Amino acid sequence: MICQECGKRPATLHFTKIVNGEKTEFHICEACAREKGEMIPGTSNGFSIHNLLSGLLDFDPGSAGSMTNKTQTIRCENCGLTYSQFSKLGRFGCDCCYESFSERLDPLFKRVHGNTVHVGKVPKRTGGLIQHKRELELLKKEMMSSIEREEFEQAAKLRDQIRGLEKKMSGGQNS
Repeated sequence: MICQECGKRPATLHFTKIVNGEKTEFHICEACAREKGEMIPGTSNGFSIHNLLSGLLDFDPGSAGSMTNKTQTIRCENCGLTYSQFSKLGRFGCDCCYESFSERLDPLFKRVHGNTVHVGKVPKRTGGLIQHKRELELLKKEMMSSIEREEFEQAAKLRDQIRGLEKKMSGGQNS
């Protein structure tokens, strides 16, 4: 494939851009990519997942991109890493950092993945049970929400659905 910019050299970089669901593909050579200022993997200006995370971590919806004093003082009690250091490095110091920074990670995960829990595909072998557990969780949340709104008839219907699903999950035995 020939570079779409210069039409001379072979295209060695292939970019896919998706904006508002519209997919556009670019095939360009390394020289044209450098001229356009594109990030080239494996070079000094190359793409790094750590750079990506670092850029995302600087986002603070409450302060239009700047980090707050509270954010800068959050520290992992196990390894001593601060959130500020984490946002620059793009990686955790230890497994306890997930919990220490959880308040800041949930909005990040929601921005990147659209949710804070995994909702992807489930293997068919174990899918039935996992699907039932997800449905059960959702029904319980809906029931609690109905109770908070004092919609007790709706809550009772949801309670009955929950009992039916729990019975189904336990193989029809009483639980």
